[in-house]
Amino acid sequence: MAILNASFARALRLRRLFRHGDGRLVVVPLDHSVTDGPLSSDLLNSLLGELAGSGVDAVVLHKGSLRHVDHRWFGDMSLIVHLSASTRHAPDPDAKYLVADVEEALRLGADAVSVHVNLGSAAEARQVADLGAVAGECDRWNVPLLAMVYARGPKIANGRAPELLAHAATLAADLGADVVKVDYAGTPELMADAVRGCPIPVIVAGGARAADADAVLAYVCDALRGGAAGVAMGRNVFQADQPGLMASRIARLVHESPQVPEQYDIEDRLALTS
Repeated sequence: MAILNASFARALRLRRLFRHGDGRLVVVPLDHSVTDGPLSSDLLNSLLGELAGSGVDAVVLHKGSLRHVDHRWFGDMSLIVHLSASTRHAPDPDAKYLVADVEEALRLGADAVSVHVNLGSAAEARQVADLGAVAGECDRWNVPLLAMVYARGPKIANGRAPELLAHAATLAADLGADVVKVDYAGTPELMADAVRGCPIPVIVAGGARAADADAVLAYVCDALRGGAAGVAMGRNVFQADQPGLMASRIARLVHESPQVPEQYDIEDRLALTS
């Protein structure tokens, strides 16, 4: 089935995603409940209400969650539907499976989709194949693709090594992702080694819960100094005492910092899709 105005549609969705026009992103993943159980005692809808208008560019949700949230929260915040799943109770928690597809995500109102790949896992072959297949569907339907690629598996000694992060980012770019999320390398200098040469924006995972808000903001600042195009921060936002305030502080740091990585200029990225 031919899609009219293909380049226009993808460019439009990318512009919605990069709504600040600076090539940077603040994403709040809220897909943890499938893996780990309920996010918190707070209802998901009220949490999204706090995030709406905070400067967050997008949230990541599983398809069923959309039945329980108000669509009005997404007036100035993009929806990324996550297509991958597994639980921590599985014999191999690193084995991710597709539980939705691109067409379904579009029917649900998604602006973009995301796929999880664990580089080095025992199930790596299927996950890489799934990423390639989803990228093909994204090309068909003109939907931006966020690839979440981590180095995790029996042969991985240090999943935050710059060479492994660079490999993860390259894998995502080579198979057709528009944005890639990887772990943070530990220092700005090591992160710079990891992102150097990657042709798509690299955002860093938020990681474990930090001790306090200052530690979170220092982490974000270091990631930006290392060349990251932003952050995908879940626990350090939704487990904060005031999630909306925490998200707002992160967004201001990401979008108001003068150190914009030129290689991730969104106008250049949009030009590639036209």
